Amino acid sequence: MKRVSDLLNSGKPTLSFEVFPPKTQDKFEDVKRSAFRIGSLGPDFMSVTYGAGGGTSAYTVEMVDQLQRTLGIPVLSHLTCVSSTRQQVENMLEQLKIRGIENILALRGDIPEGGTISDYRHASDLISQIRASGDFCIGAACYPEGHPESRDKNEDLRYLKEKVDCGVDFLTTQMFFQTELFYRFLYRIREIGIQVPVCAGLMPVTSGRQMKRIVSMSGAFIPQSFTAMVDRFGGDDRAMSQAGILYTSEQIVDLLANGVKHIHVYTMNKPEVARAIMQNISEIWKYEVSRSIS
Repeated sequence: MKRVSDLLNSGKPTLSFEVFPPKTQDKFEDVKRSAFRIGSLGPDFMSVTYGAGGGTSAYTVEMVDQLQRTLGIPVLSHLTCVSSTRQQVENMLEQLKIRGIENILALRGDIPEGGTISDYRHASDLISQIRASGDFCIGAACYPEGHPESRDKNEDLRYLKEKVDCGVDFLTTQMFFQTELFYRFLYRIREIGIQVPVCAGLMPVTSGRQMKRIVSMSGAFIPQSFTAMVDRFGGDDRAMSQAGILYTSEQIVDLLANGVKHIHVYTMNKPEVARAIMQNISEIWKYEVSRSIS
């Protein structure tokens, strides 16, 4: 199975999709069907999330394993450490090895409300452990607008450089809704010597309710044009879904036109959203792929 880093360094553009596992066993088959429908669209790779406290760990590993074996594409397993002990993480790495899963997105995770930090203070601690534990391909998160816990963007970049220097093969961004923020971020990280590939993370907002959750969770800057779109169409689910998909599709076009090769879409387990985006950019994507191999 290919490593995600090999795909990102191949010179070809990549389009990848994130899905999340269920929180309970009774939902596993329904969620798996949605994930397989998304995977059947032919992304370059997929990723499967992992609850901050490890609550979905068994379902994450099972879904990664099934997707990878059945679809024959690389699948990236998220791994968070904030509430885990080093031994628990080591056990999880052994499970991944046994199943032939070698692509990991290493995350500290959000500290649960009222929770405590266990053996890890930063994602760099987890990255160092993974690097020492086996021959894994390691991804990490980055924040174009700065991590919400950092005092300023300079401090955030220092921590990001530390993280990359611990053995990161590629980065994936937090969602953003203004491409200029990403371009400025990319310039700043290259200036301080971070040269690993970066996947631009995008989330199609398909309902007004989803918009409120996103703002509270991510703190992402919301452009006026996006706010106007939600204000106008947020009361109608079908209209808002179409508008949100078009907005993300336009972001992808802008990114490709400015030389950004790697797009990662947070699908929220919605195959119809992933399919619509692929249809919207189908000819543009073919053109980009042909340019990369000519």
